[in-house]
This record gives sequence, C-alpha cells and structure tokens, in this order.
Amino acid sequence: MSTVTISAADVKNLREQTGAGMMDCKKALTEANGDFEKAIEILRLQGQKLSMKRADREANEGAVIALVSADKTKGVVVRISCETDFVAKNDDFVAFTTKIAEIALANFPADKDALAALPFEGSTTIADKIQEQVGVIGEKIELADYQRVEAAYVTSYIHMGNKAGVVVGFNKASDAFEAPGKDVAMQIAAMKPIAVDEKGVSQDVIQKEIEIGVELARQEGKPEDMLEKIAQGKLNKFFKEMTLLPQAFVKDNKKSVADYLKSFDKDLTVTEFKHVKLG
Repeated sequence: MSTVTISAADVKNLREQTGAGMMDCKKALTEANGDFEKAIEILRLQGQKLSMKRADREANEGAVIALVSADKTKGVVVRISCETDFVAKNDDFVAFTTKIAEIALANFPADKDALAALPFEGSTTIADKIQEQVGVIGEKIELADYQRVEAAYVTSYIHMGNKAGVVVGFNKASDAFEAPGKDVAMQIAAMKPIAVDEKGVSQDVIQKEIEIGVELARQEGKPEDMLEKIAQGKLNKFFKEMTLLPQAFVKDNKKSVADYLKSFDKDLTVTEFKHVKLG
C-alpha cells in the first residue's frame, strides 16, 4: 500500500484536467503513488474497461457540430455519440464536441482515424481523451463521424439543437452567397438528398431503383415491353426528389434548388455537401 500523501490540491488538479470524480481521482493518485501522469493513465484504463463492458450498448444520442474556416474555403462536421439525451444536452459535452470540431478544422485531417490520432490540448490524443471521458461520464462515447468539404465557398448549418450538421461547398465565392448558402444547407438538413445530382448517385443505387420500378410496373399489370421505359420514368422522379439540385426548393417549391442558385449567379452551383445526423 502506498505511503505517499495525496493532497487535496493534487486531487483537485487531476479532477480539473480529467473531469473524473473526486474519489476516482484520489484512488488513481494513490494507486499511482502520486505520479500524476500515471494517475491519468489509470483513469483512462478505467474508461477502457467501462467501454468494453458497454461495447454492445447503443450510442444513438450525441452532439453534431459543423464549423467553417475564417476564409470560408473549408468546413467540417463532427459527431460525438453517447447513450442518453441527458448527456448529449450537457453543456460540457457540447463544448467537448465543439473542441474536437475546432481541432478538425485547424488540421483538416483526411478521415476519422486521422482525426482521432490528433493531439487534444497537449500530448493526449483525441482518441485517448474520448476514452477517458467514458470513465468520467459512465456512458459509451464514440467519435461516430467526421466529414469535410473544401471548395471556393463553404457554408454550414447546425440543425435541431446539435442533432444534425451540414457543410456545403460552392463553385464560386462571394459574400453575397451567405444567405443562399444557408438556405441550401437548411434544405439538405430538411430534405436529406443523397447526392448533389444524378451524377453523384452510385450505379448500385440506380440499378436497384430500376429493378424496383420494373417490378412495381409488372405488379400493376403493365406490358412487358413497357417495363423498362416506365422504370426509367420512375428513376427520373427519384433523381428529382432525392438529389439536391433538381429538388423543389423548400422556400419556394415552384423552383428547383438549381434555379434558386441561378437567381443569385447564373453559374453558381453546389460542388459537394456533407450531412451528418444522429442515429
């Protein structure tokens, strides 16, 4: 058993750095014989054990944060998931997610694994910090998603109290595009398109839609020689409803999103978007 005296100041310092409970911090420091770094590692290991125990739990709640760089050429969306709405709405949890999104924006890593490996306020990595928070909060917590967009002009939107986030890239830059950019980001959050236009829809999805169209037409008793043509018509309707640019603009359904953008600049269009949501 350790004979090292653990001061209240040491416990307070460890708690401030890790967010762990007072008793957990004191026990970790005692086990580490007062070694501060070792105590932090002990707390992380406690989190790892808890994470393993909760690995089969659903983590469908959380916070989604979307940020754009000062020059509006880069945007990121980060989702940190947890188990309960109570934790998701906690200011500290939202601030934690925001901090990770800020790190993502500053470093612009290529993917989620690269983001997880980045340092979080010092030598601790984001992955380690998330693992540490599992022990602190007592829930399964994950870096569930990370997406990025780079374009001439990027805008963002956070929907429904951090339950969804969107970043959208445009082919041209102008301060005049701020309002239409926000409108299009809100359109994406509301209508959930799967691609910018039909060119962005995978062949697997297209083939599946054609097969569904053929089968539906057959069930309706349409002539066999007309099935492919009918299915193609249904596919065109699918493109119009499920891809962004041809969608009816939610604020004026008499025009498409593409038409709405052209009302600001005849060449303005969306090059890419990312939509991240809970669940």
